[in-house]
Amino acid sequence: MPDATDRRILRQLLADPAIANADLAERAGVTSASLWRRLERLRETGVIRAIESRIDWRALGYEVQVSLRFTLDKTEPRAFDDFMAAARKVPEVTEIQTFLGTVDLRLSVIARDMAHWQQVYRDSILTLPHVSDSDALMLVSTIKDVQELPL
Repeated sequence: MPDATDRRILRQLLADPAIANADLAERAGVTSASLWRRLERLRETGVIRAIESRIDWRALGYEVQVSLRFTLDKTEPRAFDDFMAAARKVPEVTEIQTFLGTVDLRLSVIARDMAHWQQVYRDSILTLPHVSDSDALMLVSTIKDVQELPL
């Protein structure tokens, strides 16, 4: 389990993933050597899996984001595998999640504008296999989007 120093390091990494190790060590109150050992241990134990960049799709011209929920035909033994394999091939699909309950899967899909969304929907989404029901939610605004943990 991470101790108080590890949690300080993690808080600083969450606030600024691109922080230089020297600055991170200073902010966490440890030496550079101690920071390196702690980061290695946090990676080895799986606490830190990766340092990632978060891309703002809107800044790249993708103005439409849709969350699609699917219920699959579960009488087909390969429904999940076939659906996920096909969904992975759609470049505009940014996230695939599976669920227990009435919804089996959720896709996050981005598009440049409504015309592009219609093209993606017609050419790629409607052709996904084994769908028995679907529902679409178009993102209007994001009120809260944090990746931070209460460390």
